[in-house]
Formats: sequence, structure tokens, C-alpha cells
Amino acid sequence: MENGYVIIGIIALLFVSMYGYSYWSVFKEKARQKEEGLMQKKAQEKRRQDRVEKQEALLERVRVFNERKEEKRAETRMLRKVKKEQKVS
Repeated sequence: MENGYVIIGIIALLFVSMYGYSYWSVFKEKARQKEEGLMQKKAQEKRRQDRVEKQEALLERVRVFNERKEEKRAETRMLRKVKKEQKVS
């Protein structure tokens, strides 16, 4: 009877190990998919951050361009005013 329990234990261990072996690939696939999902999220976040940085750079260039344009307009107005004053005098 003592050997019977050992044999039943060995058979149970065999079935448990077969079950574990058969689901090992499923476990590995789920882990790989989870890792790919994290990598995709990181890539999306990086692309979003890059877009934000490019947008900020573009807005800064537009702001500088508009400032220079306004300075040129002011300078042109001043020159026209000076020219009119010279004609009047």
C-alpha cells in the first residue's frame, strides 16, 4: 500500500507536469503580447511628445516671424512719416 501512494503521487506529478508544459506556450505568448503592448504605448507616447515639441518649435518660429514683421511695419511707418515730414518742410 505504501508503494501505491508513491505510484499515485508520481502519476499525479506526471499529469501536473504535462498540464504545465502544455500551457507554458500560452503563458509565454501572453507575456510577449503584454510586453509588445507596453512597447507600443511607449512608442505612441514618444511620437506624441515629438509632435508636441515640433508644434512648440513651430509656434516659437511663428511668434518670432510675427515680431519681426511687426518691427518692419513700424519701421516702414516711421520712414513714411519722416518722408512726409520732409516733403512738407
